[in-house]
Amino acid sequence: MSLVIPSEKRDAFGKNASYRIRQSGKLPAILYGERVESLPLVLAKKDVIGILKSELGLNTLFRVSLGTEERDVMIKDVQIDPTTDEVLHADLIQIAMDKVIRVQVPIELVGEAYGVKTEGGFIDFMTRELTVECLPVQIPEHFAVDVTELRLHQSLKAADVALPEGIKLITEPGTVIALVQVPHEEKVEAAVVEEEVEGAEAAAPAEPEVIKKERAEKDKTEDKG
Repeated sequence: MSLVIPSEKRDAFGKNASYRIRQSGKLPAILYGERVESLPLVLAKKDVIGILKSELGLNTLFRVSLGTEERDVMIKDVQIDPTTDEVLHADLIQIAMDKVIRVQVPIELVGEAYGVKTEGGFIDFMTRELTVECLPVQIPEHFAVDVTELRLHQSLKAADVALPEGIKLITEPGTVIALVQVPHEEKVEAAVVEEEVEGAEAAAPAEPEVIKKERAEKDKTEDKG
């Protein structure tokens, strides 16, 4: 782990202070962890954005330097302005490199499913990350999941993902990752046809009671004759 970003201790707090920090191109942050006293910091906004856009994203391990001290950390969470998408605040968590941590790792589907290529289905990517436990240095960028052999109505579950040694699956093993389904249009078309038939039956005019009565009397007269 060679990435080191500088930090400063934060002494000013509140909305106005945080606004001024962000206006200067920096970002308010807080560092915490197990048996670690919370430490308010100021980071360069470009450094945080660079980490978020990297291949590992939130799972990126790096160090923050504060004077002559360096600490192993990860970004635990960030606050984003829903209107401007601007990063407003970052939570960092201090990491012990010899202790297992729990992280979410993205899934990448590989190949074209047989059920899509040959049977006219489509693939429904239902679960896009797995929760696992491992040592910090073992965190993978992603899990590659091959869907080539999937046929119509078949699925791949979390338990089907081959995990590297030392990585423990926390996600429920039966969780469906990907499923090959019938195209939505076919389902809709079948449902529409069924509704039209039922509607036609329901819309058929009922025989008026007067006509029923006249027909019954006529049948009775013919029987007497």
